[in-house]
Amino acid sequence: MTWLLCVTAWRCSGQTPVTITFDTNRTGAAISPWFSGLSFETQMELPMTNGEYYFRASNKPLVKLFQTLGIKNLRVGGNTADRATIGVPGEADIDSLFAFAEAAGVKVIYTFRLNNGDPKREGQLAKYIMGRYKANLACFEIGNEPNVYAKEYPVYREEWKNYMAAITAPDAAPDAKFCGPSATAARRSWAVNFAEDFGHTDKVVAATQHEYPGGAAGKATNLIAAQDRLLSPQLLKNYEKAYLSYAPTVISNGLAIRIEEANSFYNGGARGVSDTLASALWSLDYMYWWAQHGAEGINFHTGDRVAIGKGMGSPGYASFTTSAGGYLVHPIGYGIKMFDFGGHGKMLPVEVHTNAGEINLTAYASMANDGVVCLTILNKEHGRGALAAEVSIGKSGVFGSAQVIYLKSSNGDVGATTGVTIGGAMIKDDGSWSGDWKYLKPSSDGEFSVMLPPASAVVVKLVPR
Repeated sequence: MTWLLCVTAWRCSGQTPVTITFDTNRTGAAISPWFSGLSFETQMELPMTNGEYYFRASNKPLVKLFQTLGIKNLRVGGNTADRATIGVPGEADIDSLFAFAEAAGVKVIYTFRLNNGDPKREGQLAKYIMGRYKANLACFEIGNEPNVYAKEYPVYREEWKNYMAAITAPDAAPDAKFCGPSATAARRSWAVNFAEDFGHTDKVVAATQHEYPGGAAGKATNLIAAQDRLLSPQLLKNYEKAYLSYAPTVISNGLAIRIEEANSFYNGGARGVSDTLASALWSLDYMYWWAQHGAEGINFHTGDRVAIGKGMGSPGYASFTTSAGGYLVHPIGYGIKMFDFGGHGKMLPVEVHTNAGEINLTAYASMANDGVVCLTILNKEHGRGALAAEVSIGKSGVFGSAQVIYLKSSNGDVGATTGVTIGGAMIKDDGSWSGDWKYLKPSSDGEFSVMLPPASAVVVKLVPR
């Protein structure tokens, strides 16, 4: 059944009506239960300067935060996976990582060193992991962004084959599963080649790709323009172009698509953009766009320190960073949390119809097995003359009640780095969150309506009678 949502937005000069339609009879892509993910440097797997492990089962605030944000996939890799100056994690490091994974309820994408690595050593580490932690392993990756040092795909392919042979040897981990090639956005063609070469084997489960849609952080010198870029409708067209360049071939060769390293801008992110409300709205939109297009998931690169160029630094795009009380959640973490409300079940087709005076608005709908529909609407209007929208949901004999929850900041500024809330509450440093849903009272004619301010998002939960 198709439902119509009438959206009216006001400018000083008049009204701009918008209609959103979604169809509960035509379900789309199923959202993977492992969709929401984070990506960390391999260095984070090693003991910290105080001798403790970052990833450890006893790290209660981190375990709680993963659960609060809805994180289900943990990738360890990044540039430090292939750096000779960084030690290769050993058995004790692996034990602590997977103890954390078990406590947090996540699957791990584990990266082995390819650049000047040792296939036999990695084969024995794979044996160790598969013998103890198979239940919490998603797949093995071999190398990080290999196009940077292998240069040509055939060179990488032969090296990859050598590693796969060593890892799947009878005396190592013969039932190991892999994903790759984890190339930069400039080499999406490697995902095509990888899928064609290995997609129909029983060893590879996904083609992985790195994406930073904002481009280089160093070029984001105009913060207002960079914020505008993250919220621009043009970015959705760029996603489509990226998708078409490799996804159809990957899917036709039987592999899943996973963007297992992503964020707004590469080289650590752009401060004043990647750490603002703009990044929260961007990440929520980005996750839904790829979920709608059948991706298995996205892992946002994060950590207290990440590889920036040839060194290490504190990133501007971190989902959260260590604090005295646990972990301080940055705006992008709120976008990830917001996705968790509706990021389950199957996507529904949604169309946004506008007249002249078009509003910068996107909408996504998902339906759970019990028939509950979550409609997520993002109002990406911001700055001077931004539009507010009153959303009216037409009469329904099926949906008997509705609830809403908002993502917004105290002043509606997309440049805000603090004051972002969900359901009226911030996520605390101990990983807890006390925000809540608000019930919607239908009008006398049975309709529900919500007001959506500029620079905000709302999830409308529609519950069948």
